[in-house]
Amino acid sequence: MERLVLERGLVGRSEWDEAVARSPEPVGDLLEAGALNTDALLSELSAASGMPPVDLDRVELSPEALESIPRSVCLERGVLPLIKNGDVLTVAVCDPFDLVLLDDLEKRTRARVQPMVTDPRSLRAAMDRAFRSTEIEVEELLSEVSQVGGVEVEMEATQDDLDLAESTGDDAPAVRMINAMLTRGLEEKASDIHIEPGEQTVCVRFRVDGNLSTFMQPPRAILSALISRLKVLAQLDIAERFRPQDGKFRIRYEGRAVDFRLSVLPVVGGEKAVLRILDSDAVPHRLDSLGYERRTLTDLRQSIRAAHGLVLVTGPTGSGKSTTLYSCLREISTDGVNTTTVEDPVEFQMAGINQVQVQPKRGLTFPDALRSILRQDPDIVLVGEIRDLETADIAVKAALTGHLVLSSLHTNDAASSVTRLVDMGVDPYLVASSVTCVAAQRLARELCTHCRQPADVSVRELGKLGLSEADCEGATLYKPNLDGCARCNGGYSGRFAIVEALNFNEELRKMVLACAPSHELQQVAVAHGMETLRRTGLLNFVRGRTSLEEVLRVTVDDGSRERGGAA
Repeated sequence: MERLVLERGLVGRSEWDEAVARSPEPVGDLLEAGALNTDALLSELSAASGMPPVDLDRVELSPEALESIPRSVCLERGVLPLIKNGDVLTVAVCDPFDLVLLDDLEKRTRARVQPMVTDPRSLRAAMDRAFRSTEIEVEELLSEVSQVGGVEVEMEATQDDLDLAESTGDDAPAVRMINAMLTRGLEEKASDIHIEPGEQTVCVRFRVDGNLSTFMQPPRAILSALISRLKVLAQLDIAERFRPQDGKFRIRYEGRAVDFRLSVLPVVGGEKAVLRILDSDAVPHRLDSLGYERRTLTDLRQSIRAAHGLVLVTGPTGSGKSTTLYSCLREISTDGVNTTTVEDPVEFQMAGINQVQVQPKRGLTFPDALRSILRQDPDIVLVGEIRDLETADIAVKAALTGHLVLSSLHTNDAASSVTRLVDMGVDPYLVASSVTCVAAQRLARELCTHCRQPADVSVRELGKLGLSEADCEGATLYKPNLDGCARCNGGYSGRFAIVEALNFNEELRKMVLACAPSHELQQVAVAHGMETLRRTGLLNFVRGRTSLEEVLRVTVDDGSRERGGAA
């Protein structure tokens, strides 16, 4: 830069030396003093470098471009992203001869960088406009959050965490915004936090009682800083922005440890992050605190107190399977038994239980871990999820050789779990001999007892759904107050489990050996007294615990109508 300014006669040697003595940025100093003409400088820089000049006062900065390069890098290296179009990123630079900078930017952004020339004074003014407006919006959002009870979260320090604190300061907007999200998520009893890129903003949503609602919408320019902060906490690769990443971290909140599971996914417009909140204090200590039907609870307890056998909990993602499995372990694990789990990930740490974290990248898979566990003299084994034939085969054979095995599957109902195992390749005679109980469950929202309203549903309508007059005797029917109250979320407060437990008897085992379809297995199980998911939900409706709409939303028709409600 010095050579160009002096050779082209833009300023004299004495003026340049005086500017160097006054400021570490002599070009900016000369521009401020009026000794150097802006237009002349840009014209010479453009001619020498072949890069077009840019008037930053007339450029509308793209939020997507701004979040492609961290603010700290922009300030340190004298660069400002302007527009991102596909894989082309247009940037403004003051020094067009800094080839190392351009090479670093292409590696960092994985885009083809198209530089344009500007002067230091215009660049600083544009940076102030871009970053200052973002800071103001973030501060306003944080102020709103603090007014409704946001508090600071004390992070458990890791080396990466300390490195971030040194580079950004604890008061960095992104750090404080993440703290506010985590805190409010815990206060609202959210199960998940979603951070999603939009065109102009970042949408932050909480899943509370199964439903997503918007918490805040910070400016789009802070997205990169938010995702980077989460990656640092979860010890993920900050520079990797084009592949999915998963990790976890722990915080201290109100004197207790809370685990978070992080999933980062590249999507159109940036990266989306989802945090699963794993609050160990939320895990019930007793099975009877989950609200099961008396018959269902009896069947489940009978199966988990057996000396051996395979007990399965099934249902879709987010239906509370892990909570049920952990509650079973809390009930049956004592000093007199050796209990070991293999999970991906370990969601809750439990005292007195040996927990193994699956790590496929290091060669520790479910089957490998399970084989090793069986050489550790276990009495009770929990397999987080049966995902493939190898895992299923080992679990089934472990149940047949004197071990109590607990695990989960993804199926729609209890009877389908049997056919699922057979479809995976497990021999029907092994399934019939090993499986002792299958519990299928859903989570239904519980009506707020402070604002619920009477529901007008006739006994005849309930009969069509599968309930008898005896079931409806003394019914207290309610529906949600959609406006809600101070104690609830749209008329609902909390969730409870709706469960059907299929206990195997000789008749059912013979049907499994004969490869009977799942609907026939369910019919026989109901004839022997199994309460189906739909019926269990309806019974909770007539007790006033939930609404009819909620029962119909989380369960499917199981044929109770055809049985005329006599089940």
